[in-house]
Amino acid sequence: MSDDMEYAPPKYAQIVQALRRRIANGTYPPGSALPSESRLVKEFGVSRPTVVRALQAMQLRGEIEREHGRGSFVKAAPLPAGSEQSRRARTVLDQSEAESSVDVVAVGPADAPPHVARLLGVVDGATVLRRQYIDREGDTPCELVSVWVPQDVGRAAGLDHAEALTAPLRRLVQAGTGARLAQVVERLSARRPTSAEAKLLEISKTSPVLGVLASVHDSEGRAVMVVDLALPGELHDLEDTYAL
Repeated sequence: MSDDMEYAPPKYAQIVQALRRRIANGTYPPGSALPSESRLVKEFGVSRPTVVRALQAMQLRGEIEREHGRGSFVKAAPLPAGSEQSRRARTVLDQSEAESSVDVVAVGPADAPPHVARLLGVVDGATVLRRQYIDREGDTPCELVSVWVPQDVGRAAGLDHAEALTAPLRRLVQAGTGARLAQVVERLSARRPTSAEAKLLEISKTSPVLGVLASVHDSEGRAVMVVDLALPGELHDLEDTYAL
């Protein structure tokens, strides 16, 4: 055999390489669905087991997630080591209220304040669903969480229940609406608390808080949720690690 003969990788590896290129160039952005197994079989001219092997290889590497009866979906790129703790909204999305033993203080329809309405794409004062709870360290309030969603999303996901949720928000919204949560845009600011925030957090009105305002978008780009956090400044330090 000639040393100049080009090595052809196995068929399943060729599929993996092709899908990775499409993910990298944005053809399949995070949260989007990959073509069905049947379509991949037809496109690459291979057997279904070969396609399944390719998808399993990508799943094992954390590049996609596969859901029975729904298909395969592109996962978001992993965060750099050390940066997870600064992604406050992700914690709210992926940890159940019951797991954190939070105090639920408000659940129900509410008028969307201007900053929430703008992010949800509704008019100021539009009626949306609000969930609000306090997390504590021991007996000390350490975080006030307000989750705002359109009423149809809230009802479909079961977010209108008064008791603490036993499943994470991300899972409930995706299961209830069929939407894939694909992106979070998070904004941080140092500010004074509102009167209501100061009362719930048991701090003075002049004590600084760290405000985290995050809009959560599905794979179609629609904002389906706003997470508004108020954290007492004296209790929180944020640290991030990133490459240069």
